[in-house]
Formats: sequence, C-alpha cells, structure tokens
Amino acid sequence: MAFQTILTRLEGMIGPARFGVLMEFLRFGVVGTIGFVVDTAVLYAGLALGLGLYGGRAVSYLVAATTTWALNRLWTFRGRGGGLVHQQWALFLLVNLVGFAMNYGTYAALVAFVPLVAVHPVLGVAAGAIAGMFGNFVLSRQLVFRIKN
Repeated sequence: MAFQTILTRLEGMIGPARFGVLMEFLRFGVVGTIGFVVDTAVLYAGLALGLGLYGGRAVSYLVAATTTWALNRLWTFRGRGGGLVHQQWALFLLVNLVGFAMNYGTYAALVAFVPLVAVHPVLGVAAGAIAGMFGNFVLSRQLVFRIKN
C-alpha cells in the first residue's frame, strides 16, 4: 500500500482537523530530531572547548532552540504566527522555557545522579528532549505559531 494511501485512510479515520494536527506534530518531531543532533554536536564542541557539562549544555540548547524555531517557522507552521521575526524568535524562546525547564532539569538530574549519563551526556540530551517535546509543541502551536485571525 502506498504511503499516500495510508495517509488518506488515516485522515478519513480521524478527520481532517485532527489529521492536520498529527501532521504538524510529526513535522515538529522531525525538526526536534534535527534539533537534537544540533544540540548534541554543539554540546560536544562546548565540552572540547572547556565549557563543562552545564555551561556547554546551556549554549547547545540556545543554538538548538534557534535552529528548531527557524525550521518550525519555515516548515512545520509555515505562514502562521505574526510579528517581526526577532519578536517571534524571542517569543518562541520565552514560551519554550517550560519545555527548557523540563529538558534541562531532566538532563541535569541524570548527569548528577546517573554515572553512565555523566560519561555519555548524549543520553541526558535525548531524555531531556523527549521530556520537553510535548510541552513545546502545544506552546509553540498555541502561542508562537497560532493561526492568524
């Protein structure tokens, strides 16, 4: 069965509105995966530069969040949201502080209490990304990239 046929059947089962949200969530997940790769690469670069596990992660999160904002703006929520670009970026970072708290809190707790994660911080980055993903999707969709009235 072709992929398009599967998507068409799924849309018929759940309805167009829910299907649209599902597709946004899937695109958000793809963008999040790219953000995870950026986050990890910048973290390891920061570690090599001597920023440490916590300082390196703060920098890597900011770079990854900026990357995901740009990709979500261009692809996931194309044409949605408003205001000036730098205002939307700032709003994205602001409303995603909830996701950041969940993300960084999970990472920090695992680095502090699980020796395996301290040795392989990518595990903490992955756990943090999953913890923050759902909150970030809802906040981004409702506040940053809301449908213009």
